[in-house]
Amino acid sequence: MLYAIISQDVENSLEKRKGARPDHIARLNKLQDQGRLILAGPHPSIDVSDPGEAGFSGSLIVAKFDDLQQAREWADGDPYVNAGVYSSVVVKPFNKVLP
Repeated sequence: MLYAIISQDVENSLEKRKGARPDHIARLNKLQDQGRLILAGPHPSIDVSDPGEAGFSGSLIVAKFDDLQQAREWADGDPYVNAGVYSSVVVKPFNKVLP
């Protein structure tokens, strides 16, 4: 089943993000290599695709997991969680309708 992992950043998270990004991306690449990643990306803090020093306000990941517990455990192990980038993480089942 698909699960949405919706994360909210702490204030001024950009430097923490930069430090943990290589490990975060490596983990996402592993999901992609397994054919389980549907989409992933950050939410810019301002209304542009490259917010520069304004940074990001959170992230969205949609991926396949066996169940909600597995999705939560995966989300809890995110390098951004360990680096203190996220203030909160919500994991929900997700039904893709379109496209």
